[in-house]
Amino acid sequence: MQKKFGSDLQGKVVLVTGASKGLGRGLAKILAQEGARVAIASRDEKQLESLALEIRNDGGVCATFSLDLRDVASIYSCVAEVEKQMGPIEVLVNNAGMGNPIPAELITEEDWDWMMDLNLKGTFFCCQAVGREMLKRQKGRIINISSQASVVAIPEEAVYCASKGGLNMLTKTLAVEWSGRGVTVNAVGPTFIRTPGTAERLDDPAFLAGVLSKIPRGRVATIEDVASSVLYLASDGADMVTGTLLLVDGGWTAI
Repeated sequence: MQKKFGSDLQGKVVLVTGASKGLGRGLAKILAQEGARVAIASRDEKQLESLALEIRNDGGVCATFSLDLRDVASIYSCVAEVEKQMGPIEVLVNNAGMGNPIPAELITEEDWDWMMDLNLKGTFFCCQAVGREMLKRQKGRIINISSQASVVAIPEEAVYCASKGGLNMLTKTLAVEWSGRGVTVNAVGPTFIRTPGTAERLDDPAFLAGVLSKIPRGRVATIEDVASSVLYLASDGADMVTGTLLLVDGGWTAI
């Protein structure tokens, strides 16, 4: 297995949530290629097993773990099992999250709770569960996957935008509390990325044209674009970077 990014993750245990598909799946594969020992977690155990097989066939180290971020007990059980099987978690990548375009006037309480529980509540308790162990060791990196939609409004994404905006403030607050004890906390905010989950919208020429009209760089992001930022924030070179949102948006939020 040949490294692409030249990071310093060799042998480090990295937990990636929401790793069964899309961005999380891609991040897990790249982290493994960079030498990390990757713990992949999700509710979809079948997809996790297929990913683990891909990573191992490529020479990487990977283990699968069941995780439901809407269940705090599941979060604590998952973290304990990762540390039992693989050792101390040195990097946490909080990738699990969802969006669901709904006009604001049609959003139900169930819609609100479903997305907030996953995108914000679950992420907090995952930070807490891993963070407690990192604080004992006075060392760790937490990287939350936010969104450009945490900074600019996206029509029909009221709950998603609110949850990701909350995630940014959570990132800052945890950084202020924990960075003096060796644990940095940062966020990465991508623009639209082509994945199986976004393909239907991005394959609509009118929708894609509208997106590209707002991105000065002239293209949507790739998983590799996001991975580069995650790898940097996970590295020793980012030791003085904490409480920040690193936008990977091609200039969308600069307009």
